[in-house]
Amino acid sequence: MMNFYAFYYGSSGWLIDLDGFRILIDPWLTGDLFFSPPGPWLINGRLRNVFDVPEKINLLLLTQGLADHAHPASLKLLDRSIPGIGSPSAFKVLDGLGFQNVNAIKPNQTIEIGPISIEATSGAPVPQVENGYIVSHEKYSFYVEPHGYLDPRISPRQIDLAISPVIDLKLPFAGAFIRGKTILPKLIELLKPKTIFSSTTGGDATFTGLLNSLISVDGTQGEAAEFLNGKSNFVNPEVGVPYKLKI
Repeated sequence: MMNFYAFYYGSSGWLIDLDGFRILIDPWLTGDLFFSPPGPWLINGRLRNVFDVPEKINLLLLTQGLADHAHPASLKLLDRSIPGIGSPSAFKVLDGLGFQNVNAIKPNQTIEIGPISIEATSGAPVPQVENGYIVSHEKYSFYVEPHGYLDPRISPRQIDLAISPVIDLKLPFAGAFIRGKTILPKLIELLKPKTIFSSTTGGDATFTGLLNSLISVDGTQGEAAEFLNGKSNFVNPEVGVPYKLKI
């Protein structure tokens, strides 16, 4: 019997286990989270608890090269021989840290590694267009994109799991930079996920800084659960809890 597990680190960080093939996604395991430049005064995240580096990582998968997805302090904890796949900006981060086996992939490209196939999809423009991914295994499939940007070129299909925000986060004059609530109906229609895990806006961390004080929220986990009732199994994951998916 094959197994499919998901483990949430908070923010955009996940460990996905596809029958023993373990994929670490956008990890934030230790240290503060801020963008340099401009620095912590704009926004600074702090974990309440740090995480151990997971054992037996078969692939490091990064959606973006920004620090909330390619977190330098966390990446420095990892064995540099771990294969890495990421957007071109994420590739630059990994290459700069000395990772020995990394590949850049752009939207609409596909790469195979071990037992899985990774299809890159168009993700958030921050400002360059970053990546989402559809990952396919012999028996399982999942989609991940941390900002709620759904590539219209994706062919309709049914996947086992979608990892996506389900609420919108907005800034004055800039609008929504996380579009989970907005994209949810289209995500359901296009990918028909059997299960949806809420991502990006969860976790055991505190945030300070000017930008954080300006962010407004549209939607709730409860609203998402109500909308998805009968359409998809919805999970608002707890940090540090392994979830076994029933396929």
